[in-house]
Amino acid sequence: MRQIVLPIKDSNILKEVQDTLLNNFQAGRRNYTIFQVGKATLLRVSDVMRLRWVDVFNKNATVRQNAFIHDKKTGKANLLYLKPVQTDLLAYQTWLQENHLVSEWLFPSLQHPDRHITEKQFYKIMAKVGDLLGINYLGTHTMRKTGAYRVYTQSNYNIGLVMHLLNHSSEAMTLAYLGLDQASQETLLDQIDFG
Repeated sequence: MRQIVLPIKDSNILKEVQDTLLNNFQAGRRNYTIFQVGKATLLRVSDVMRLRWVDVFNKNATVRQNAFIHDKKTGKANLLYLKPVQTDLLAYQTWLQENHLVSEWLFPSLQHPDRHITEKQFYKIMAKVGDLLGINYLGTHTMRKTGAYRVYTQSNYNIGLVMHLLNHSSEAMTLAYLGLDQASQETLLDQIDFG
């Protein structure tokens, strides 16, 4: 049976997940930064893991404004805006230096820095966070779905923007991805003045 992965819609739960990622693991800063980058760029976990140091940082160790990649799943070009996670990336860079971790990969494995952390490893991390917090809907897609949901609600429900950021080809796909179930739709409809 496949697990249902949903966006984190409650800001308090989001903070608990972030705090747990940061403080409950040996590589907490890395795990937290993976989550933050995935949430802010709306990338699939496979694309977050494949980010290289040079994709994100300039030669002088400042964070690039944009990163250009091709989505692994679709092959589509994707221009990432990194300013929302600049502070997190700089803190992560400091953590890497303090821990003498040098790799071409942005998110290296601790045991094998010549390789990036795998999707399976990150799934286990998210599952452990879910176990620690008693949340049964966390997975590797949580960061992407949470980012999409936050963009959707904070942009006055601009489905076109979210669709573009997710590289989706239909609004229906994007709405389903956002986890807009009947209760969510009803909450949104309650805010509408039908006159």
